[in-house]
Amino acid sequence: MRAEFGGRSGLQGKLSQWLRGRRPKEAAGDGGREDLLLAAADAGLPLAPAAHPAGYRCSCERVGCPTPARHPVSFAWQTQSTTDRSQIERWARHQPEANFITATGMVHDVLDVPLEAGREALGRLLDAGVEVGPVAESDDGRMLLFTLTRGTPEDEDEWWPCELDCHPETMDEHPGLRWHCRGSYVLVPPARLPGEDRTVYWVRGPEHPLPDPLTLLETLTDACARHAVAEGDHSGAAWPLRR
Repeated sequence: MRAEFGGRSGLQGKLSQWLRGRRPKEAAGDGGREDLLLAAADAGLPLAPAAHPAGYRCSCERVGCPTPARHPVSFAWQTQSTTDRSQIERWARHQPEANFITATGMVHDVLDVPLEAGREALGRLLDAGVEVGPVAESDDGRMLLFTLTRGTPEDEDEWWPCELDCHPETMDEHPGLRWHCRGSYVLVPPARLPGEDRTVYWVRGPEHPLPDPLTLLETLTDACARHAVAEGDHSGAAWPLRR
């Protein structure tokens, strides 16, 4: 799981691997899944069980589920989310098909960008020697960059509500950069998506320290804006500037 970026050759090799669409090999079987979830919890990412694919549908059986296999199973997911290893082990063993979400805005935020824009920005950041934290890719065409949160419960005025960006349930309306912070969540690897062999997976594991999101933001927004123009979307990327 651990990726080494100490040398230039290692960095370029890793970027080439990403651009070829290859994935780091993950441990096989249920033990591998559980180990990856516990590694995320050990890194401070609070987890809670989520829905999973049922064929091309969602296990929640909701007709027209807007985010199949991408949402928590409990309405109390914010209070349920935990880093407790024993609880996560119980969930993982009793719900062997479940995905897991991580609640943002507590310890970490997530900058969620179109995959091609994310890969471009990631290359530029690593070339510049910027510390990039954990990074995941999703087969639905998104890259997730995990960062420190911009607020804490002791500093309420610093919270950035997710409404400034988007709700997870309406993410298709926001093709640019989404800042998942307080009141939001993302799938945490390893996760499965509806369809054939579609997953969410780490390309930089959770052992990497979480960076300040502002160190990544300018490069990401620039890449997203150019991606939007290339795709013919002139509305601009959705990202929070107000507080």
